[in-house]
Amino acid sequence: MGAYEATGPDCIGSLPKVVISAPRYRQISVGALISLSIIIVSGAAVRLTNSGLGCDDWPNCNSERFVDVSSAHAAIEQVNRLFTGVVVIAVIAAVLGSLIREGRRRDLVVLSWLLVAGVVANALLGAVTVWVDLHPYAVQGHLLLSMGLIAAGAVLVRRAGEPDGALRASTVDIASRRLAGLLLVGTSVAIVTGTVVTGAGPHAGDEDAVRLGVDIASAARIHGIAVVATIAIAIGLAMRARAGGPAAAIRPALSRWLFVALLQAAIGYTQYFTGVPAILVGAHVAGATAVQLVTVLILLDTSRCRSEFRAASPVGVGSHA
Repeated sequence: MGAYEATGPDCIGSLPKVVISAPRYRQISVGALISLSIIIVSGAAVRLTNSGLGCDDWPNCNSERFVDVSSAHAAIEQVNRLFTGVVVIAVIAAVLGSLIREGRRRDLVVLSWLLVAGVVANALLGAVTVWVDLHPYAVQGHLLLSMGLIAAGAVLVRRAGEPDGALRASTVDIASRRLAGLLLVGTSVAIVTGTVVTGAGPHAGDEDAVRLGVDIASAARIHGIAVVATIAIAIGLAMRARAGGPAAAIRPALSRWLFVALLQAAIGYTQYFTGVPAILVGAHVAGATAVQLVTVLILLDTSRCRSEFRAASPVGVGSHA
């Protein structure tokens, strides 16, 4: 079947039924995930250019205009807000696509609606962030909710690429699965502590925005410990994967994780010792988004559909289903 099919009317005078193929729906879900990733980076650009209050009202830019690009700060914030519309369209397309997909599946419908709910919640939280003059707690919540949406989007993409009605089987042993879960916990702690460093740092989004009353050096030290501990977990898991056996199934995903995480750590330490330049902070936010994504992919790789599982796993691993 092609991208869509208009079937015959069920009765005289009714509209034809539009159906999209499973591969086309996966493309739609990938588009939603990409848009969710871009909005995180564009939001960071707003903060790093001190444009967080370029529009001091919501949903209007200000008390006089809905759209205002009369200043650089207003234009930057306005572009970010307008791109939110692209994100809304992308997640709504994911919902509509799940409803007209050939072989409608409940898991895809639920996941796509979860994206819509998260985007709406984040838009409202963005409004609160403006109303409280970029208080760091609101900014932290805005980013953390976005990271949750990345996780949900990654799950949707993976599920959309799986055959309908397939049963899932574990690809790793219990110990490796637990380590993968611990890796997700460590990554989450690293991201949360990273938002604390940001909340205490110089890039508030506006010159007059309040900062967290914590010592930035101490916050950065705690964040660094969380990062190192998480990398250590990943290395331990990689050693299990390298030794062969069931854990080998997640070896490619672990390789991607280590590459992204080590690069992210290098950017983090470089920005700290070079006075926290805005360009590196932006790269660090993009890196955090990438780390969140590859972490979720590792967890997803700990189980696969049985058909994929038999094709990719070594002989004897099926006993871990």
